[in-house]
Amino acid sequence: MKKNNYALYSSLFLLAILTLAFLTMMPQWTSDEEGSLTEFSTQRAFKQVRAIARQPHFVGSKNHEEVANYLLKELQKLGLETSIQEGYTLSDWGNLVKSKNLLARIKGTNSSKALLLLSHYDSAPHSYSLGASDAGSGVATILESVRTFLYNKTPHKNDIIILFTDAEELGLNGAALFVTQHQWAKEVGVVLNFESRGSSGPSYMLMETNGGNAGLVHEFAAAKVPLPASNSLMYSIYKMLPNDTDLTVFREQGNIQGYNFAFIDDHYNYHTAQDDSKHLNKKTLEHQGTYLMPLLYYFANANFDATISKEDYAYFTLPFTFVSYPFSWIVPMVLIALGLFVLLVFVGVGKRILSFKEIGKGSIPFLGATLTSGLLTYFGWKLLLNYYPQYNDLLNGFTYNGHSYIAGFVALSLAICFIFYHFFSEKKTTMNHFVAPLFLWILINCGLAFALQGAGFLIIPVFFGLIAFGFFILTQKSNALLNLICSIPAVLIIAPFIQMFPIGLGLKVLFGSAILTALTFGLLLPVFGAYAKKGAWSLLFFAIAGIFFAKAHVQSGYELGKAKSNSLLYIYNADTQKANWVTYDTNLDPWTKNYLGNHPQTADFMKGTPLFSKYNSGFTYAAEAPKKELAQPTIEFLKDQIVGNQRQLKIKITPNRNVNRYDIFASEEMMLYNFKANGVQAIGQKGAKYDRKKGKKILSYYVVGNEPLEMEFSIDKLVPFDMELLESSFDLMRNALFPMIKRQNWMMPTPFVLNDAVVIQKKIIPKPVVKTEVKKVVAVPVIQDSLTEPKPETEIETPKIP
Repeated sequence: MKKNNYALYSSLFLLAILTLAFLTMMPQWTSDEEGSLTEFSTQRAFKQVRAIARQPHFVGSKNHEEVANYLLKELQKLGLETSIQEGYTLSDWGNLVKSKNLLARIKGTNSSKALLLLSHYDSAPHSYSLGASDAGSGVATILESVRTFLYNKTPHKNDIIILFTDAEELGLNGAALFVTQHQWAKEVGVVLNFESRGSSGPSYMLMETNGGNAGLVHEFAAAKVPLPASNSLMYSIYKMLPNDTDLTVFREQGNIQGYNFAFIDDHYNYHTAQDDSKHLNKKTLEHQGTYLMPLLYYFANANFDATISKEDYAYFTLPFTFVSYPFSWIVPMVLIALGLFVLLVFVGVGKRILSFKEIGKGSIPFLGATLTSGLLTYFGWKLLLNYYPQYNDLLNGFTYNGHSYIAGFVALSLAICFIFYHFFSEKKTTMNHFVAPLFLWILINCGLAFALQGAGFLIIPVFFGLIAFGFFILTQKSNALLNLICSIPAVLIIAPFIQMFPIGLGLKVLFGSAILTALTFGLLLPVFGAYAKKGAWSLLFFAIAGIFFAKAHVQSGYELGKAKSNSLLYIYNADTQKANWVTYDTNLDPWTKNYLGNHPQTADFMKGTPLFSKYNSGFTYAAEAPKKELAQPTIEFLKDQIVGNQRQLKIKITPNRNVNRYDIFASEEMMLYNFKANGVQAIGQKGAKYDRKKGKKILSYYVVGNEPLEMEFSIDKLVPFDMELLESSFDLMRNALFPMIKRQNWMMPTPFVLNDAVVIQKKIIPKPVVKTEVKKVVAVPVIQDSLTEPKPETEIETPKIP
């Protein structure tokens, strides 16, 4: 390799490795043909998605029932006997709903435990989500995989249960209903759950278990999935986030373990009206199929006892490869790396190849580039949010031009790295300057070995860096080809995280990608340090960053398919007889201004009844609205009595219009005991006290078939009764009482919040309780004949009003 062409050739080599890493994370081609009936067909699965996602089908809607009937018929077409499980569940987060689970079972020849194929068929409420990706894609993947499996008449010993849960979007209620009340739940050995939090990108595998993951890791590797995309760090981070799936309920309530498969790219479509079949990437759907087919064939005959383990494994994927090893190896690997590092530095100093002065000088560009990249990206993103306030409209934190910003800030970080090494190092960086990056990476892995063992595999690129470093110390020569080979693990293992973190966690963590870029640059210093014209390379990456930032600017607006989210509610306070338009939006647009005006008031009056939002969104603005004649609910106190120190109550709330949701609030001083709603207690309830996780909120009841809400509970008799309800119908845009202006095609309803709703706000006011106490009954002897009964004498206390 000619020295003057080394920079070009090595850059092309690294680019090729990086391309390989991303291209092998998921399928890159799908056919428009249905193909052989003996194989999984993405096109057939996609037809199922389109059928499921024709209309929004949230719980309680007419379309929800139609989708359920469609899926039952599709299962029956496969020759399966179907069943329905219905019932109320109250989640530990206070969501009450009557779920309707759809089930079928394929009998095996000698089954002791069953494989469960799981996805949910309801779509998200409030935002007109069609549920194509979340989770029509999962349902379709299962339907097509089961069709293929049955068509091939695959011999299998284990039973296979197909479960399409309901009300996942409301609080995992359908899964809870199955795990806690269905007899089949006790027979499940492993769950394969198919989910989505976006509409494209690779599908990542996450394991869920209450014990060790070693058994699950071994069995997944044995199934030989062709394009696995997973690592143990993702699950370690996942457990820290407020995200759950149906599989979480299986693990927590039933001690049943399994695998999640979910794609997260194009997060901005998640739970929105843009979650339709047009936005679902067919290659992503294909990737779901490449997981399920080999796992279905494998677990249909596997021994589920092999998945049970107390030991944990670190694991990660390379192109076409799944690598794993025990957690118990992590600390020794870090100690070995540290020992090798100290030995090589000691030998290098002894041979006068290394000097502490040069090592110190080498730390300046590395630490300077890392800190500068992180700080510039952190404050740069803050500045962009101020310059483009519309970015705050998307609550999930990932903008439509988010990939351009990732590329732009990564290129900017590389430019900063090259410019630092241009000014603070030799024309061709010596191995003295490689000591600081190696040492910092070893320190990072020391911390991970004790605090985040799921990331223990990050020590592997460090070992390859030590190989390049050791070769130089032993031979006093730097081998360009060896340095390139030793750079491959860093590119394959670390580089995907640079993109993955902001996609999964939002652009607010872009600074983390910038820091990781600089840290990876340091690990590749034996390659990049040999570039003679670092200043020119810095200018090149500055130019690339500028191009991506310019692209992001051009794409910073809204358009059809990349819509602005907005919100509006009509809230009528039945106690004050006043009505208001209310929004969560911080940036009002022409549509919301039609109702709120150009100078709306703040919505402080609604702070007393905070509605749940995944991203803690609160009401921002309000404006007076015309009063409409809305049929108010009927509130009945079926029981209201004092027993000892407790006041026992039973309240029935019956809707007198078509409604979708009740939110019940009570003062935080009013502790509730033995709480039941529509006859059920909260799942996981321990003790008599009802655990409220969201302050004043008691529950959110999602209404099916306009069935009433009945609450039964007791409170301390001395505590004043203070309870309020919000009765909501999701029909603001089609209610005959409200001649609403249609949104423009570059707008859509905001997800994750109660939206496009007609709401009645009302205090729940009981009648006074009359307390009657009978002190004693005394039989008084009287002169009587045989036909005379004794007459009781009673002492009656004057009734008291509490």
